[in-house]
Amino acid sequence: MADKEDQGNVVVDDDTVPSMPNMALAQLNFGLASGQSEDKAADQQALLDGIKADNMVPFYKACVEAGSLDMDAALLKEMEEACAANVEKLGAAIADAEENLGESEIREALLARADHFCTIADKDEAVTAYRAAYDKAVSVGQKMDICFSLIRLGLFYNDGDLVKRNCDRAEHLLEEGGDWERRNRLKVYRGMYAITVRDFSKAASLLLDTVSTFTCTELLTYQHFIGLTVLVSLISLDRPTLKEKVVDGPEIQECLHELKLHKTFLMALYNCNYSQFFSSLLEIESVVLRERYMHMHTATFVREARVLAYRQLLQSYRSVTLDSMAAAFGVSTAFMDQELSRFIAAGRLNCKINSVDGVVESTRPDAKNMQYKDTIKKGDILLNRIQKLGQILSM
Repeated sequence: MADKEDQGNVVVDDDTVPSMPNMALAQLNFGLASGQSEDKAADQQALLDGIKADNMVPFYKACVEAGSLDMDAALLKEMEEACAANVEKLGAAIADAEENLGESEIREALLARADHFCTIADKDEAVTAYRAAYDKAVSVGQKMDICFSLIRLGLFYNDGDLVKRNCDRAEHLLEEGGDWERRNRLKVYRGMYAITVRDFSKAASLLLDTVSTFTCTELLTYQHFIGLTVLVSLISLDRPTLKEKVVDGPEIQECLHELKLHKTFLMALYNCNYSQFFSSLLEIESVVLRERYMHMHTATFVREARVLAYRQLLQSYRSVTLDSMAAAFGVSTAFMDQELSRFIAAGRLNCKINSVDGVVESTRPDAKNMQYKDTIKKGDILLNRIQKLGQILSM
């Protein structure tokens, strides 16, 4: 086993999983294609250098189609020839293994071919090649590693179906006896998938469980990981849990020294500095828009962050004037009135506005009454299902 070194308080193994495909390139392509790149020329050069380093023909074509790069026919031909030569070499190694060597050598040759297609981000060929390698795999660990490669490919191309199928398969394999390191790796992969499908609560739970054991540098950097963890935790956790796992979390706080905007955003909410929270929310919105895993949920994130702040302030008072609430958030009274009205109508805030006196009155929900209504609702659903079942049986 390779020596281990400390990254902050996080133990990182030198024998890390190779980044196949190079996930940083997917982020660069996203930034350029979406117009969110802060330095277009530098990002285009970094993207092109990464593509050329691994002869990523399929991904190069995708980048050109997305408008991130311009087509260079000579470069494309050069990379295609290099890939064809490598595929021929790998095919010869498989044939030799099948004729002259044993099962383990055949498995290694099949896996090498699959890894090649994964490295150049040829999704279709990689899926087929990994399927052949999976059939030859013996141990649970070998099968899980193939699942991880396919999950990365799915995340690389935003193929949610490929990610989910292999997360589920890896979860099943884990029950058969996966090791501790792969168990933690799967949590991170599942957490990233949860972010893409807007399941922020599940994402926060999975990512927080791996803060002190993070080793998935093939997927994203530790700083990037902490930034995402803070964002999804802030809008998912209740205040005591947020304090315990994020605000007082030593690994997170150490990393937040470099993530100053995330720290300002987090501490403004926790310290009830709502004006600062709102101003930093505007900057955080730009961060989320540039985030490949979260950008499609930017509107939801911003809305939930506002609801969370309003709810936190209102829980402290039985009533508060619109003027003072607007002043606390650094906005106009008219804006605050409009905001609260919209969220109250949607059932997101338990309060009502007395427009005559300009007062917001909290209407704390009666737990027993809510439980009663929930029971009635579930009872109605059950009766409807019984009636439908009865109709089917009587036919």
